[in-house]
Amino acid sequence: MSVESVPRDEVRAVSRKATKPLPDFIEEKLGKCQEETFSPRKNGKPLVLGNRNPGPGSVVLQSNDYLNISKHPEITRAQIELLEDAGRELVMSAVFLHEGSDKFLFEKAMADFVGFESAVLCQSGWAANVGLMQVIADESTPVYIDFFTHMSLWEGINVSGATPYAFRHNDPGHLERMVKEHGPGIVLVDSLYSTIGDIAPLKDIIDISEQYGCASVVDESHSLGTHGHHGAGLIDQFGLTARVHFITASLAKAFAGRAGVIFSSAHFAKYYPYLAYPAIFSSALLPHEIAGLRTTLDVIRRGDDRRAKLHENARFFRDGLRELGYNIVSDSQIIAIESGLESDTELFRDALEERDVFGSVFLTPATPKNRSLMRFSLHSGLRRDELEYVLKVCAEIRDEVNMWNWKSTIKGSAKRSG
Repeated sequence: MSVESVPRDEVRAVSRKATKPLPDFIEEKLGKCQEETFSPRKNGKPLVLGNRNPGPGSVVLQSNDYLNISKHPEITRAQIELLEDAGRELVMSAVFLHEGSDKFLFEKAMADFVGFESAVLCQSGWAANVGLMQVIADESTPVYIDFFTHMSLWEGINVSGATPYAFRHNDPGHLERMVKEHGPGIVLVDSLYSTIGDIAPLKDIIDISEQYGCASVVDESHSLGTHGHHGAGLIDQFGLTARVHFITASLAKAFAGRAGVIFSSAHFAKYYPYLAYPAIFSSALLPHEIAGLRTTLDVIRRGDDRRAKLHENARFFRDGLRELGYNIVSDSQIIAIESGLESDTELFRDALEERDVFGSVFLTPATPKNRSLMRFSLHSGLRRDELEYVLKVCAEIRDEVNMWNWKSTIKGSAKRSG
């Protein structure tokens, strides 16, 4: 039977169901993923996926919505009103948007908030970091990057063709030795590290960057909104705003949206949209998304009470875990427990979920191999009794999950006794 004689709807149905076999070189990659990621787990799923979904009574410590505003009525209303009242939304690259657009006005408000001359709104934190590095680095640029800095900045280095020189985590002395050896370049750090929750020695790092003529880039994804004056970030909190060349951030954390931002000089912001491929070749955020972010900025500025409650929750929970013998290095609302081997992390995850506690598993490539961990992300809406319950659970399961024999526990015990 010829194709022409088959009814069109039937052809479409067959096309939707048909699966063309993949070439062997692709199947080899998928097979390796199956072997390394799916097969070793008891449930046949990747380690990040447990056996249960949270229910109404569960304590969920997974979200990056640190100020508990994702369902804030003002933000929701701002988006709905614009969706209902606006005409056709422009679905196109932001390079076609003029001054005075909603995007332009939001960027100005964000720049004023953080204390920079300009801000550039991006599609995501990933797009912000990759695009920035593509513009400011090339094959001749040495890039000095903290080993734990977010993967988006590593990918930005890769895209730019620059040479990365990784320095030991939070070790300004190692950074200085590398800069002396390889010359001026770009220094990349996170202000607050999303994996383990510790804070960078920002003043020391910026001192070195200035002393040796380096450009500085600080990713504030997990501290913008939660730290600093009215939430302006850790760079603001430490009084370093005028000494940093670029700040980047994801607006999918405390801002609870889906976007990214680059803070820079007005001189740089003028040229960035016409040099960065993520800006040129991706569509801009839609007006209702920008309306939500604009209202979110107002909510965050007024959110000192939320920030105070967040830091109170974090201190209480960190202190409680340390008293139980868990070795944590967090200084923030991100609190990670390093269980190490993936098999131990699987056991830890399952023990928590059986008691209705849900955190997030981190493993390679987010962590070094054999240093997987359970990350708890706290928010300002958590009640004290919920945190006490999680601590009670963590106390009960220590023997069950073999916590006393984890490398991190032994290392922490040695440090305390030393």
